[in-house]
Amino acid sequence: MSELLALSPRDQLRAGRMPCRLFQLWVGLTLYGASMAMLLRSTLGLDPWDVFHDGITRHVSLSFGTVVVIASFVVLLLWIPLKQWPGLGTIANALWIGVATDLTLAVLTTPEALPARIALLLAGIVLNGLAGALYIGAQLGPGPRDGLMTGLHRRTGWSLRLVRTGLELSVLALGFLLGGVVGVGTVLYALAIGPLVQHFLPRCTVRLTPPTPRTPDAEAMPTDSQAPVPQAPVETSTATAPVDEKAPCGR
Repeated sequence: MSELLALSPRDQLRAGRMPCRLFQLWVGLTLYGASMAMLLRSTLGLDPWDVFHDGITRHVSLSFGTVVVIASFVVLLLWIPLKQWPGLGTIANALWIGVATDLTLAVLTTPEALPARIALLLAGIVLNGLAGALYIGAQLGPGPRDGLMTGLHRRTGWSLRLVRTGLELSVLALGFLLGGVVGVGTVLYALAIGPLVQHFLPRCTVRLTPPTPRTPDAEAMPTDSQAPVPQAPVETSTATAPVDEKAPCGR
């Protein structure tokens, strides 16, 4: 079974199988944006972060996807005091998910019948879990919001579950106060997304070999007149969320 590796941004690029991982990353992010649009069109409730995004759209003249992109880069600014470095997948996440959401919203309408809206909600949640597993399994860095969670976990020593719950309850409350849609879908998403990602992730994680530290070539070895330079330790990152503790869905 493939496993997620704790890779620094540099090692993420050196770990190999890049064409496969880049394609999986793009598919995962695109499906993730599509699943967000499905939840929006169901009008039965959104996940906590999207309740926040939806609340903002009610006070500004911007599309939902544009708000998602702007919020992603604002969250990335919070990485700075946490001394957390974004990976290629982090930047792609911040830029593309919002675009994919708007593109899907442009062709997807809200069904009139309640059973159809329920079906759209359920399909959106399942697709979100699969998309998150595809994105995380590409091993190219966490999403801005997941990176904030793992960064706070690393800096504070609090459990991932506690940090995640605190963040999501905070943005949910703020989004609700701003007028974001909260409903049965919000509760169902919270209950289902962890098990769904846990189910899909082992099947979507790209098998990688950890890059080995580079050693100097024989020609580059110091001479007797040169003092040896200590090898700098290879940086590792806690940015990749572990499979346990109900890994979040990739943003």
